[in-house]
Amino acid sequence: MTQQPPGPPYDQGQPGPSGQQPYGGQPYGGQQGQPYGSQAYGSQPYGGHGGHGGSQRKGLAIAALVLGALALLTCWTIVGGIVLGVAALVVGLVALGRARKSTGGGKGLAIAGIVLGVLGAVLSGALLAFGLSFLGSEEAQDLQECLQQAGDDQAAVEQCQRDFEGDLQDRFSQ
Repeated sequence: MTQQPPGPPYDQGQPGPSGQQPYGGQPYGGQQGQPYGSQAYGSQPYGGHGGHGGSQRKGLAIAALVLGALALLTCWTIVGGIVLGVAALVVGLVALGRARKSTGGGKGLAIAGIVLGVLGAVLSGALLAFGLSFLGSEEAQDLQECLQQAGDDQAAVEQCQRDFEGDLQDRFSQ
């Protein structure tokens, strides 16, 4: 058990041992009449950031945002766009529901994750539909046949490519 030195404590707004007034005119103890280093009941240290409940509530929203960003960045793949996009949508909706129920943040992050996830899934679906329709087209079948007949002949392969490009230009110029 420590004893207080005789005389008035330094937390009375008086100059400290170095002769300087405490920062901002506040006593050294933080509260008037409180001993040095102690805090009043119910006060929170370091600017009122008590605990870490707010950051835990944002975890799902951050996960939705990350999944949505990955879905958008990898939308050219089925797994990246559709699977990650749907995952971002589901996680984002759960995070949005939790953010609405509590006072914690994360609502904006959840919405951003949902939007990015939907965009990634839609773009991936559109690219998949375009690719499937392209593979079933007459031009793609002609290219496959030409390449099979060309075999290892590089000149014939290049001719197949030129024919295919011409077919595509004719198809899309109409």
